[in-house]
Order: sequence, then structure tokens, then C-alpha cells
Amino acid sequence: MLAVADLVESEHVRLHAVSPVVRTKPVGGPEQPDYLNMVVEVETDLGPYELLAHCQSVEDKHHRKRTVRWGPRTLDVDIITYGTWTSDDESLTIPHPRAASRAFVLQPWAWMDAGAELAGRPVAELASEAEDIAGLVPFEEV
Repeated sequence: MLAVADLVESEHVRLHAVSPVVRTKPVGGPEQPDYLNMVVEVETDLGPYELLAHCQSVEDKHHRKRTVRWGPRTLDVDIITYGTWTSDDESLTIPHPRAASRAFVLQPWAWMDAGAELAGRPVAELASEAEDIAGLVPFEEV
């Protein structure tokens, strides 16, 4: 949650909604522990690449290391959508290229916004079809 606070600390990023946190099994990559995932919706006057730089600065603040592709990480802040804007750029692909098949993104998003759509389909429907849905459970802090 500290990362969310850091993300919206900027006067250019305003928090609009926050999903519940879920515990999920890792998808792909080397052996690694479970993850905690959530989705936030923000309003921003930053351009997409400026927002990406801001997200990466939050990751850096939390000591994110990029050593193994899809390997274990302490924090991963992804931009899933940016309004209706799309990009197939190497440094920023919007919508996120794997979001439509990842329950760890889709289910928290659906809980946060029951009417959300991605690529013209309801996010809740996409979540129910995702291969990783069985490994997703609500996270209850102890």
C-alpha cells in the first residue's frame, strides 16, 4: 500500500479507485513465491510515457531490481490501460499485452469496477476464463 501512496503523491496523479488485494501463484518465469496483487485506477494529466517514468520511479523508490525477466520482484507497477490510447511500442504496450489473460489483474479489477471492459469484453468474463484463476485468493492480512 505504500507504493500506492507513493504513486498518487504526485500532484499529477489522483487516486480514483482501489481493488481488494489478492494472493496469487506466480505465472511463468522461474521458481518464485506467491505474489500480492491489486489494481488501482488513477486520473492523471501526465502523458503515457511520463506516467510510465513515474511508475518506474515508484518501483525504484521501493528498490525494484530487474535482474531476471519474469523473475521474482518486490514491486511491479504496470499500466494496463490509458483511456482509449493504444501503443505497440517496445517500451510501452497499451493495453498491457498479457492483461486479458491474467486473473491476477482481471479479478481485482472486476471487483473494483464491475462494468470494466478490456478489448471490448467484460473484465469479469475474461477473469473467469483465465488459466490462473484457480490460484487466486483474497488476501487477509494477519
